[in-house]
Amino acid sequence: MTQSETPPSSDGTRRRDLLATGTVVLGCAGACALAVPFVESLKNPVANPLSDRLLDVDLSSLTPGQDMSVRWRDWPVFIQRRTPQMLAALQAPDHLATLRDADSKVLQQPKDATNWHRSVRPEYGVLIGVCTHLGCVPSFEKPGSTPEAKGGYFCPCHGSHFDAAGRVARRAPAPCNLPVPPVTFLSDTKLRIGHSAGDPGFSMSDIQQI
Repeated sequence: MTQSETPPSSDGTRRRDLLATGTVVLGCAGACALAVPFVESLKNPVANPLSDRLLDVDLSSLTPGQDMSVRWRDWPVFIQRRTPQMLAALQAPDHLATLRDADSKVLQQPKDATNWHRSVRPEYGVLIGVCTHLGCVPSFEKPGSTPEAKGGYFCPCHGSHFDAAGRVARRAPAPCNLPVPPVTFLSDTKLRIGHSAGDPGFSMSDIQQI
């Protein structure tokens, strides 16, 4: 070191060290804050004891042809009131030929919903609104909104189509029908999601794909 050079101050060195340490700590804190919701998002809702409660839904305002959404166990649940025309379309032979699992042979629903309308009562459809391809949320296609719309569901992410019973089209990327949750009708206008009177041993953990 020459005489013209000034040796570094010990105070300045300590300040730089403190600033560097603080930056690292703040960076770690920020990373942890981002990681927590990401890790939480990976958890299976089936394993979350706080989401195992029952959900009662009032159906009195749902008119024929309409669809409503509620949230149960961290999943969106679609409830639709089907018209006679929608029910007839579900049984049309030419429509059945376009479906991958028209008879609901894959376990995607309780026993009391393993039928042509995939529900406890034909008039009401209740479906978990999560596409079985990559987990996007499909949108409801109101009957008559387009010439092709018959009251089914369309996934905007990769184009999977499901009919009003949640059955997937044969050529869609989604491999399975939309899941059906366990439900019980407490009255003509009150639905309980979370328990199946017709299949009391059913668990959402038994579903093949969600």
